[in-house]
Amino acid sequence: MTELLRTEALAKEFRSPEGVVRAVGGVDLHVGEGEIVGLVGESGSGKSTLGRLVLRLLEPTDGHIWFRDQELTGLDAKAMRSYRRSMQMVFQDPYASLNRKMTVRQILEEPLRVHGIAWNTSRLAALLERVGMPEAALQGYPHAFSGGQRQRIGIARALAVEPEFLVADEPVSSLDVSVQAQVLNLLGDLRAELGLAMLFIAHDLAVIRHIADRVVVMYLGRVVEEAPVSRLFSEPRHPYTQALLSAVPVPHPAASARGARIVLSGDIPSPVDVPSGCAFRTRCPLVEKRCAEATPPLEEVSAGHRRACWVT
Repeated sequence: MTELLRTEALAKEFRSPEGVVRAVGGVDLHVGEGEIVGLVGESGSGKSTLGRLVLRLLEPTDGHIWFRDQELTGLDAKAMRSYRRSMQMVFQDPYASLNRKMTVRQILEEPLRVHGIAWNTSRLAALLERVGMPEAALQGYPHAFSGGQRQRIGIARALAVEPEFLVADEPVSSLDVSVQAQVLNLLGDLRAELGLAMLFIAHDLAVIRHIADRVVVMYLGRVVEEAPVSRLFSEPRHPYTQALLSAVPVPHPAASARGARIVLSGDIPSPVDVPSGCAFRTRCPLVEKRCAEATPPLEEVSAGHRRACWVT
């Protein structure tokens, strides 16, 4: 698979009254052409920050980003504009991300105007048709549509400039369960039809299992495990991943071969005061003395499967 996007030691720190917040702490990530990579972890793990970093919506504190072998981290705003056409984002809350004072026509026209792309009503109608919306929606305002319809409009806006890569930041978490599957199926169809690659951010592993090819698990700003989706679900190798998977509801609990649920003690530590060594050690049921002494590297345990743990 041809590599489309890659990061190396990507990091982001914020300064706050309490101190320096390490939101992302040196992440190596890659996404291939037409591949959907799922990014999972608890709230505060750095998922959304990482998604914005790879698009340069946030400036990294350290590290590198490459898109098709072009390093993006050193480009100024003018040089980045041509790459922004290839890299778009679908946001979590479609009502907040759509301008309430603009019609759907204006919302779809805006990215085309910014990138100097010609358009007409037929092109806008085709965008809406692609996401399952009628041409009549062009005249409406965001408040006139349901949550699922607004998210379809947000997806149409992202597709307007014909990108190669999407960052989808929890695009179904604000939707009713009955609508989530429709939007997930739409994104899967668009990948098949257009060859889109995606970084799909979610906290729900059941959603990731449905759509992703490969899964990256984050904890407190670092990647702790990465594997093809089927292998991650069948053979999780990091204690944090095992705990996340044990909490995923199953249709028939009595018939499930999964072991007992793993309940982690305490909350995720503050990114202002990250524990020494392995950041997960304060909640890990397998913790050993060496876990406090050094940060475990992300090492390959089998083909395409990496984990950062001294114990497992």
